[in-house]
Amino acid sequence: MIRNLTLAAGLALTGQASLAACAEQEGMCETASGGYHIELPQADNPPLVVFLHGYGGSGTGTMNNRGMVEPLLARGYAVMAPEGLERSNRPGVKSWNFYPGFGERDETAFLTEAVQDAGARFGIDTDRVVLGGFSAGAFMVYYLACAAPDTFSAYVPVSGGFWRPHPEACDGPVRLFHTHGWTDNVVPLEGRLLGGGRFHQGDIFAGLEIWRVANGCVDTKPSGFSTTGVFMRRYWGGCDEGSALEFALFPGGHTVPKGWADMMVDWYEGLPGG
Repeated sequence: MIRNLTLAAGLALTGQASLAACAEQEGMCETASGGYHIELPQADNPPLVVFLHGYGGSGTGTMNNRGMVEPLLARGYAVMAPEGLERSNRPGVKSWNFYPGFGERDETAFLTEAVQDAGARFGIDTDRVVLGGFSAGAFMVYYLACAAPDTFSAYVPVSGGFWRPHPEACDGPVRLFHTHGWTDNVVPLEGRLLGGGRFHQGDIFAGLEIWRVANGCVDTKPSGFSTTGVFMRRYWGGCDEGSALEFALFPGGHTVPKGWADMMVDWYEGLPGG
C-alpha cells in the first residue's frame, strides 16, 4: 500500500495525470539549491532511491514512470526525483552539471542537501540511499561516483557513462550496477559524437575498466555470469572490500527497461549492508 498522495496539478507529457508531489504535500519539495519530488512507501525509516532524469526531462516525468516507481514503493523504498537546472543556453531544457560548462550548481552538494532534507522531513534512512539515473542522469551518476564514491551507498546508472576524454582514474571503492540496452543508439555502447564533434560520449566498456581499477579488481575477466529475465548480467569479484561491480545488458534501446527496478533492488539487498 502506498500512502495517499495529493496529485500535483496539470498533465504529464504522456497525457496522464501527474503523480509528482512532495509526499502528501502538493507541489515540489524545495531546498536552498533546488527541488525534488518524492513518494513514500507504507513503512517507517525507509531506504531511498534517488533517480535523476535525462536531458530535457524532469522530476515530474521520472515520477510518472510508474513501471519503475511502483515496484520500488512496493519493495519498501521511497523514491526521489530531483529537478535538474535549466541550461543557460537552452531555456526550458533541464540537465545536470556533470561536464565543464554544463552548469554552475554543485550537484553533489545539491543531492546531499536533498537527501538530508528528506531525512528530516520524512524519516528517510539516509544511510541507505541508492543514486540512479537515466541517460544524462546516468552521466551524472558516473561522475559523482567517480569523484565522491562515499556520498551514497550504491550507484545504479541506466544508459549512460563517462564522456571522452575518459577520467584518468576514479576514487574507490564503489558499489555500482550499470544497465544498458544492446541496441541503444542515443548512448551507444561505443559512444558517439555530439555538437558537431565538440563532445564525444565515452565507451561503456572503457568505463567499466576504470571502475575495475578503482575497485582494485585482480583481473579484467568477469568472475561470473547470470540471467534475470531478458537481462544478461556479468560481475567482477576479487576486488577491494566494500566494492561491487556488475553490468547488465538487455535487448532494447534507450530506455529504463521493464523489470529493472526489482532486479536492481535484489542486487542492492544482496550487498553487505544493503
